[in-house]
Amino acid sequence: MGHQHEHHHDHHHEITSLNKAFIIGISLNLVFVVAEFLAGFWYNSLGLLSDAGHNLGDVASLVLAMLAFRLAKVQPTSRYTYGYKKSTVLVSLLNAVILLVAVGIIIGESVGKLFHPQPVEGDAIAWVAGIGVVINAVTAWLFMKDKDKDLNVKGAYLHMAADALVSVGVVVSGLVIARTGWYVIDPVIGLLIALIIIYSTWGLLRDSLRLSLDGVPMGTDIGKVENAIREVPGVQDVHHLHIWAISTTETALTAHIVIKDTNQMETVKHEIKHELEHVGVQHATLEFETTGACCSEPCCE
Repeated sequence: MGHQHEHHHDHHHEITSLNKAFIIGISLNLVFVVAEFLAGFWYNSLGLLSDAGHNLGDVASLVLAMLAFRLAKVQPTSRYTYGYKKSTVLVSLLNAVILLVAVGIIIGESVGKLFHPQPVEGDAIAWVAGIGVVINAVTAWLFMKDKDKDLNVKGAYLHMAADALVSVGVVVSGLVIARTGWYVIDPVIGLLIALIIIYSTWGLLRDSLRLSLDGVPMGTDIGKVENAIREVPGVQDVHHLHIWAISTTETALTAHIVIKDTNQMETVKHEIKHELEHVGVQHATLEFETTGACCSEPCCE
């Protein structure tokens, strides 16, 4: 019992710190977006304005991730018996799509600038983007320790890390332009950054698509789960095994378990659920049947 309490306390602490991370991240980035828009208008820099637009997309994705995080805590109702946990999966998919759309815009602008280089104020751009590096890096750091526990946190982390990279690129191009007047550096750096973002987003898109289609979550090995059930004393066979994600952090399972003796059912059930927790399955619905009952039904064929 003591162990359960400790786990609950850890979980609660994690929720509080994540909530704080979202609020700090959203506030910092909103302030920066406003500053970047103003600087963009002041210096007549398309680069700064488009980067501010991109950062505004990030604020939206952080708000979405926080919304999903809050929705996952809503109690189930008679209409939504799992609560709104699945919204976390939909938001992680939406975040991956937003990232790829942002990449498309960056590529489009960069290609346009390659053919029509525009004079820009290099030093001013480098300064503003330098502030962006710090803000995005700090925000990414806030989500770093929890990024592998939840796809939405991973999405927020990737957004911010990608943005820190974008800003580093803008700083470099700003400095090079100020020293050499090679305006073509601006779009070249933009294209390089776009490729890095595509590479980092691909995993998020793949994982969130898999969860949307009720696939087995990444990190859960169906073979290992089946073996864990079979190794429980009293279990003869397991079939009709289904594993899917209720949310980006919770995994559910249903299975038919064949046992020798119905008198052992409660003990076996308790032992199976205990074993499943070790392989990352939090919700298990198990149907038990005896050897004789199974073989008279089509389930063993």
